[in-house]
Amino acid sequence: MFKNILVPTDFLDDNQHALEIAIRLCSMDNGKISLLHVIEVIQNTTFEEFEDFYSGLEKRSFKGLNDIINRLDISQAEVEPQVVYGNRTQEIVRYAEENNVDLIIMKSHKVDLEEPIQGWGTISYKVSILARCPVLLVK
Repeated sequence: MFKNILVPTDFLDDNQHALEIAIRLCSMDNGKISLLHVIEVIQNTTFEEFEDFYSGLEKRSFKGLNDIINRLDISQAEVEPQVVYGNRTQEIVRYAEENNVDLIIMKSHKVDLEEPIQGWGTISYKVSILARCPVLLVK
C-alpha cells in the first residue's frame, strides 16, 4: 500500500516512534523510507555567506541520520538519509511532492483541549494541511 514513506526528523527521541511505524508499514511491501532532516536557512542572507557553517551542519545531520538508522532493525525496509535546506514546512511538502511520497509519518504535539489554537502553528499541523499525500501524525 505505502511503498515510499517520508519521515521528517529533528533528532529528538520522540521521532523514533514515527520511524518505527514507517518500518512496520514498509516491511509489508518492501518499501522505502526517506529519513529527512531540514536545515533552516538564516533569513535575509545568502547560502555563500555561511557556507562553512552550513557545511558543518550538513555533516552533523548526516551523521545523526545514520546513527538513527544504525540503531534500528531495518532488514525489511530501505532507509535513505536525506538533508535539505530551507523552511521546514515548505521543504517537507516539496520533498514529498518531488519524490512521489505515498505517506508522510511525523510526530505531533498533543493539543490542549482548553486551548486548541496553540497547536495550529506547529510544523506537523501545517504539513498535514499542505501535503497532497496522506499524513499520519504520531503522538
